[in-house]
Amino acid sequence: MAAITAAMVKELRERTGLGMMECKKALVESEGSVDAAIEELRKSSGLKAAKKAGRTAAEGVSLIKISDDHTVGLILEVNSETDFVARDDNFINFANEVLEVAFKKNETDVAVLMAGDLESKREALVQKIGENISVRRIVRIEGAVVGGYVHSTNKIAAVVALTAGDAELARDIAMHVAAVNPRIAKPEDMPAEELEQEKAIIKAQPDMAGKPAEIVEKMMGGRIKKYLAENSLIEQPFVKNPEQTVGQLVTAAGGELIGFLRVEVGEGIEREEVDFAAEVAAASGINKG
Repeated sequence: MAAITAAMVKELRERTGLGMMECKKALVESEGSVDAAIEELRKSSGLKAAKKAGRTAAEGVSLIKISDDHTVGLILEVNSETDFVARDDNFINFANEVLEVAFKKNETDVAVLMAGDLESKREALVQKIGENISVRRIVRIEGAVVGGYVHSTNKIAAVVALTAGDAELARDIAMHVAAVNPRIAKPEDMPAEELEQEKAIIKAQPDMAGKPAEIVEKMMGGRIKKYLAENSLIEQPFVKNPEQTVGQLVTAAGGELIGFLRVEVGEGIEREEVDFAAEVAAASGINKG
C-alpha cells in the first residue's frame, strides 16, 4: 500500500476543493494516485448530485449579460437550496461561467448548454457545497438598444429592448421593470382569457348590483382601462419621474418599446415547508406529544 503524504492530500484538495478527510480517503482507495483519486471523486460527485436532485432549490441568483454593442441581453437563473450558498463565491463563480458560455454559444436551451463540461462542474460543486444546484432558465432579448438591471441582492434581474434611445435609458426602464413588475409591455398584450376573468370580477363587485346594463358596461370599461394601465409597462408612471409614463419617456427618445424580460429567483417554485422543531425533536428522540 502506497504511503499517503500530506503533500498528496494538499494537491488533491487544491485540485478538487474538497475536505482533507475525503481527499485522504480517495487517495487511500486509489493507492496514492492523485489522478485516479480525482476520477473516483468525479464519479461519486455524480452519484451525490443525483441523490440531491430531488431536493427543492428555490434560492440562488439572477444574472444578466449585455452585448458590447447593446443589442442583445441575456438573463440566467441558477438555483441553490439556501441563500447562504447563493452568496458563496464558488456558487457565484459557477453561475457567471454558465452565463458566459451561454452568451458565447448563443444558447438558451439549458439541457443543451449543460451537456458536458458544465454539468461536470455542477456535479463537483454539488459535492463540494452539499446542496442541490440547478441551472433553471436562460432568456434572451434583442433590439436596437438593450439595457439591463440586476437588484443588489441578485434576486431580481430585468432587460429591456427598444427601437431607439441609448443604453442608459434602457437600463433605467429595466430598473423600473425590476421594481414595479409590470405584467405586460402594452395594453393590447393582455391575454384575452385574463381580460375576461377581470371583467367577470368587476361585474361581481357590490356597486354593480342593480344598475342598468349600459351603466355596468360603461363603469366596467373605465375600470378595465385602469387595470390595463396599471399592468402595462408603457402606461405605468416612471419610477424616477412619476409625472411621465414609461411610454412617454421612450417616445421622447424617438423610439418604441420592443419588449422586456424579468426574472425573479425562485418564482413559481413550490417551496417545501420544513418543520425544523419537529426535525430537531426527531433527531433528539423527543416526543412532542
